[in-house]
Amino acid sequence: MAEHRHFSEPELVIASHNEGKVREIEDLLKPYNVDVVSAGKLGLDEPEETGKTFIANAELKARAATTACNKPALSDDSGLVVPALDGAPGIYSARWAGPEKDFEMAMGLVEDGLKESEDHRAYFVAALALCWPDGHCEIFEGRVDGALVFPPRGNLGFGYDPIFLPEGGDMTFGELDPAVKHTISHRADAFEKLTRACFAS
Repeated sequence: MAEHRHFSEPELVIASHNEGKVREIEDLLKPYNVDVVSAGKLGLDEPEETGKTFIANAELKARAATTACNKPALSDDSGLVVPALDGAPGIYSARWAGPEKDFEMAMGLVEDGLKESEDHRAYFVAALALCWPDGHCEIFEGRVDGALVFPPRGNLGFGYDPIFLPEGGDMTFGELDPAVKHTISHRADAFEKLTRACFAS
């Protein structure tokens, strides 16, 4: 297996226009003293997510950002997978919220879809792609399992967090303190792999 590339550049572009996601990634990278800037702040275009998997879309977004600004870029593609909905919303998790990013509507669509089902199992997936201008990319994936609860609870997270109850927990991701969520989330799982491989000294 090829050795991972260590990240040593002074600045990292977060290839996302989702400020909630950017804040979460910033928090996860704080221990490594990396200066981060979001694609949104740099005015970079959002590429069309044409991939069929979380990994494909993460890599597509990171490559687009690193090409546009000639700096290393990190992208996350993540979403909620509901087996009883044939895996939906999956890679279309953000698109279910529409152009207005209305996640109350998106959570309502999930609830409607599960009305006839007793199976409320779900899991979040996060795929991370860290790409350099020379074309090198590092890819990592994380996952957290749980179940869906309705009505939504809590306003501390973002996206589908208020309906997701992690396995073994009694608070939704929307109710959990962000510092606690950062220790157990799908993104934390992927980040633990990423930082161990590319950021740890």
